[in-house]
Amino acid sequence: MKPMFVLFICFSLFIGCSKTAAKSILTDSVPLRGVWLTNVDSDVLFSDEAIREAVQFLDEHNFNVIFPVVWNDAQTLFPSKVMEKTFGYAIDPRLKGRDPLKVLIEEAHARDILVIPWFEYGFSCSYQKEGGHILKIKPEWAARDNQGRLLKKNGFEWMNPYHPEVQEFIISIVEECVKNYDIDGVQGDDRLPAQPIEGGYSDFTIERYKEEHDGAMPPKDYRDKDWQRWRGDILNAFGKNFYQRVKAIKADILVTWAPSIYPWSYDEYLQDWPNWLKANYGDWIIPQVYRYSIKDYQQALAFLNRDSLEISDNQMEKIIPGALLNVGEYVMDTDFLKQTVDANRAHGFQGEVFFFYEGLRKNNDRIAKFLKENYYQEPLKLKR
Repeated sequence: MKPMFVLFICFSLFIGCSKTAAKSILTDSVPLRGVWLTNVDSDVLFSDEAIREAVQFLDEHNFNVIFPVVWNDAQTLFPSKVMEKTFGYAIDPRLKGRDPLKVLIEEAHARDILVIPWFEYGFSCSYQKEGGHILKIKPEWAARDNQGRLLKKNGFEWMNPYHPEVQEFIISIVEECVKNYDIDGVQGDDRLPAQPIEGGYSDFTIERYKEEHDGAMPPKDYRDKDWQRWRGDILNAFGKNFYQRVKAIKADILVTWAPSIYPWSYDEYLQDWPNWLKANYGDWIIPQVYRYSIKDYQQALAFLNRDSLEISDNQMEKIIPGALLNVGEYVMDTDFLKQTVDANRAHGFQGEVFFFYEGLRKNNDRIAKFLKENYYQEPLKLKR
């Protein structure tokens, strides 16, 4: 066995390389023009031909990063031995026999577009399914509210992110993706790392808290500040471990996060992401500035500054706003789009990421055409 100091030096070199690699992308003066690609309200990932067409379309409209979903509805969208061994499903059954991530990477890299898989579901286990197949097989992984009920918020049911088995399960899926694919990064979002503030009352978590607090029970008030801080710190530690584990496999890929706007993110989902920047375990932070009017958008942007977040100028450079193009029946109009991009530029943000791809295609590709004509006239490629 190698001496511990040798292992430490090797690991330090990994992390040092990762900082350099990330910096080369963040400081090469190339704005990020990104888009999320979903498997909900979109058929792209269900056909290799559709993937090729979508990537060609994004290239023609001068986008340079794609964030494809690879973990949704508690299923992977790539063949996963971890999922097969643990839950009997190697991939979303609708994709059986295919590997859409592999096809997407090949098509995107042929056009010098980055691919950063997006682990959308995070610590959620189901949507209105009472825990779904995950909690059916692993009931001890359930998160609980202060009444002992399965933790639910906005229709989503949750695993317990304070349980080491749950943490290891999520990281093992991410590691599998990093090892098996030529990807440019990975991304967690408003459910990774996250937990509704109402949670933290599973038997496991209560015992963990008691062990660290001389046998005292956690407060029933889930908004108690010390209790909130204790849970938030566990999620922060998970984020750091996530970052380090990914970098130890491939030091030159990015670890990116797409949380909610701070401080709402911390007060509702325990996402203390300014500290992720301060502790240097986020290469890009893409806050979801999802608003329906320019007034609300500008108010949210106002929180994305060095003073409000108490971060440095270098840390501010890692923040790129996420904007909402389309959800359900809603499609952003071009007037609001112009105001949004102009607001980003006025606040010093030279790029953005849009949710989601199908919004570019609505109304005869109206938004994509508008962006190319007014903001994305020239192709700009990020370094790989």
